[in-house]
Amino acid sequence: MFGRSATTTAQPLDVIPDGVPVLSRGRHRNPRKGACFMEMASYLAGERWSDHPKCTHPVLASLARCVNDALGDVRRQELAMMIPEVVGLNPDDRRVAPALMRRAALAALPIASAERQNVMALAVMGAERHLNDIDGRDANVLSDEAKSALAHVPGAEKWARDFVRRVGTRDLRADAAAKVVSLAVNGIARACVDDPSAELVSLLRASIDETKAIKASTESTTSAPAPAETDEGAPSTSDVPRATSR
Repeated sequence: MFGRSATTTAQPLDVIPDGVPVLSRGRHRNPRKGACFMEMASYLAGERWSDHPKCTHPVLASLARCVNDALGDVRRQELAMMIPEVVGLNPDDRRVAPALMRRAALAALPIASAERQNVMALAVMGAERHLNDIDGRDANVLSDEAKSALAHVPGAEKWARDFVRRVGTRDLRADAAAKVVSLAVNGIARACVDDPSAELVSLLRASIDETKAIKASTESTTSAPAPAETDEGAPSTSDVPRATSR
């Protein structure tokens, strides 16, 4: 049942197969030793047994591993039904890494310890700057969600703004975003709130949904038909707006 080759047909993505071990913490050499979130994903994808399967975006996979390991044995089982959703969720879109880093930092910012809030505020600003660059917006523009979150931690916001002014933000790589995600999950898990586990489950849910939305927008853009052209290569007259009187 386990240890199938990558060429084996993947299981249907709407159910967790019978007999697959319950979720447990850490990496496992084989299913008999247990399974984490991403190891189950590798099984469903028909890949070699691994907690780093190719079927899932690396930053989303890093978040899933961190959340898996931060939860207790009982709460961890709540993640099981999300596993099929990450199979094949690996869009080739530059927005995914900064968007997931931003999502994790926003979740951690209001509840993480004071020493972590500076890093989370910087991560929010850095992620938004990268998203602005990708979408052609002014680098310093912040979303309403980011403004609201930063307004509640004025000390961290000032520190992050000073840092950006002095140092700037470097090109964002997936491994850098994954490190921020790990710090955010750790900050949430250690936060003095009633139910940090619920915060972590919600973060993973929101991150999967955001990655799905980016993937859908990417596929919609690439599948859109090109404008009709004349023999000379100019746009068809049917595509040119007609002048209208006032």
